[in-house]
Amino acid sequence: QVQLVQSGGGLVQPGGSLRLSCAASGSISGIYAMGWYRQAPGKQRELVARIINDGSTNYADSVKGRFTISRDNAKNTVYLQMNSLQPEDTAVYYCKVVRFGDNYWGQGTQVTVSS
Repeated sequence: QVQLVQSGGGLVQPGGSLRLSCAASGSISGIYAMGWYRQAPGKQRELVARIINDGSTNYADSVKGRFTISRDNAKNTVYLQMNSLQPEDTAVYYCKVVRFGDNYWGQGTQVTVSS
């Protein structure tokens, strides 16, 4: 089992920045990918960014150039740096870890972009 604890998020004005963190614990060996998803009200959960254990990254087109995913292997933590936030980025953000074909989800954290 993998346990995930998210931190960060909150309320920010358009154009502002936030950083999300997700710390993994438990059976962390063999983690293949770590990533961030988001779900806005009335919408499906969507991939925001992910990082594979070889260091390669994928981003949703809507966040390219604004968001950066990174991973600290020593701390078993994945980060999402979000810059130039816009109201359409408002959603609950979830961390996800893939390990031996199993998906593990964080508890979710609200990000609200509003003036």
